Amino acid sequence: MRRLIILILGLLAGTRLAAGEAALAGRIEDRTYVASGGLYRVPIPVLPELGGTVSDTANVVTFADNFTTYLSIASFPLDAAQLREDAARGRKDYLTNFFTALVLPDFLQRFPGARVENPRFLPTQNDGALLLYLLLPGGTMFKDRAARLSLDPAKSAVAKRGNLLFVRGDRVFVLSTELAERVLEPTTYNKTSAEEDEILRQRLLALLAKIEFRGMPVTAARK
Repeated sequence: MRRLIILILGLLAGTRLAAGEAALAGRIEDRTYVASGGLYRVPIPVLPELGGTVSDTANVVTFADNFTTYLSIASFPLDAAQLREDAARGRKDYLTNFFTALVLPDFLQRFPGARVENPRFLPTQNDGALLLYLLLPGGTMFKDRAARLSLDPAKSAVAKRGNLLFVRGDRVFVLSTELAERVLEPTTYNKTSAEEDEILRQRLLALLAKIEFRGMPVTAARK
């Protein structure tokens, strides 16, 4: 599991995607992305005309463009022992431990000083979802543009990503998006932390609402 997550996060936290199309593990039908194995479908949120790209593996898809979009959907398969742990610990504790033990260490290694802000449990969302925010020094996916716009090019921009975790079927899903405005508007950006959180929350829930899961019912668990 740990090795799989590192491989997935290698794509999530990697360099900015290049323009152009590559072979996909999933497939594209008209303007819809279909994940590998048909696990879910989601309208593609970027346009080729605006530099939009779709990049994926069997477990993660990333949508990005040349403006302000960076979205990813990752899924981590759970074995029977992990599903029992979810039931035993309760959804809130299970997802918190999952992120802290298996996801956060990779970000800390890549971006020293990374930290979690304002984790919130949403008990009515997918029978329990964890919403949290990551501050990533030097971790923006818009690095080249941010450097050109920075008032101090020698200073790395601190990126902020929203993350939404939930269990569906036998998988943990992690939806992630960067608040691009934070690093791309250095002279005019003045949002408070609470305002940033709300913007990211709305964007993540809007993405979730567009995902159509196939044969993956909401997985009930004790809170």
